[in-house]
Amino acid sequence: MPSSALARSDIDRTFAALADPTRRRVVELLRGEPKRAGDIAAGLGMSAPATSRHLRLLHRTGLVEATYVEEDARLRVFRLRPEPFAELHGWLAEVERFWAGQLDAFKAYTERTRRVRNTTATRRRRG
Repeated sequence: MPSSALARSDIDRTFAALADPTRRRVVELLRGEPKRAGDIAAGLGMSAPATSRHLRLLHRTGLVEATYVEEDARLRVFRLRPEPFAELHGWLAEVERFWAGQLDAFKAYTERTRRVRNTTATRRRRG
């Protein structure tokens, strides 16, 4: 698979994971600092099993990573991984550049059209 297709595939997975508002809330909670699963569940106001399903999907798609707490191997700390968000940011920047170019072209077109209309109206008044 070409690298651009692979990148699109990764971005598709990122969008699919972030399509759920609960998972976006998890990302918001983790933006400040890494958190234990229990703290994330408390922040969401959800049960541990429901939170675990969202964390598992975010982990599987590569948006978060988990590390075990040394003192207690049952506890995991989750943190955001920067790479998928950098890829998403790059893709969004490309889309923004495209639309900026389209809007610039539209602005130039409307300004030309306005000038032509103004010139035509001025000629009609004089004539």
